Amino acid sequence: MDKLRAFLSGHEGNNDRSVLQAANEASTLGWGTRLKGFIACMVIGIVCTVLGVCCLFIHNIGIILFIVFYTLGNLCSLISTMFLMGPIKQLKRMCDKTRALATTVMITCIVLTLCAAFWWKIFALTLLFVILQILAFAWYSLSYIPFARDAVLKFFSMLFTKCVKCGH
Repeated sequence: MDKLRAFLSGHEGNNDRSVLQAANEASTLGWGTRLKGFIACMVIGIVCTVLGVCCLFIHNIGIILFIVFYTLGNLCSLISTMFLMGPIKQLKRMCDKTRALATTVMITCIVLTLCAAFWWKIFALTLLFVILQILAFAWYSLSYIPFARDAVLKFFSMLFTKCVKCGH
């Protein structure tokens, strides 16, 4: 468990600490509290997502409720990881060169989903942004798993190649 804590806090094999890092560590939550915050936010995110899918079956307002709950679920899931690593480290990781584009697309899709639903009130556009939000969140999440993005790209490349050869 100590190795997991060291890895998530970014101190694995790094004994050099600046004054800023020491101050940041002194002001952070304890490991148990961080773990509870992560679990609570993740559960809220999952519940909101499931609740949003269930709301799709409500006549007239179901799509709006789905959009609100699904987007809230994504935000809670994203915030939950900030409990594990700390908000500053998580924001830095989100802006890494491997994740910057995925992060930008994901946040843009979240904002555009809400704009399309509440401001522009164009449901087809809202659904498009929700789909893009799902894809962007998945691509962003895959960036944390070594070689996952490469595997997904290879899979779709092989699938596309087979479809072209078959003439479909």
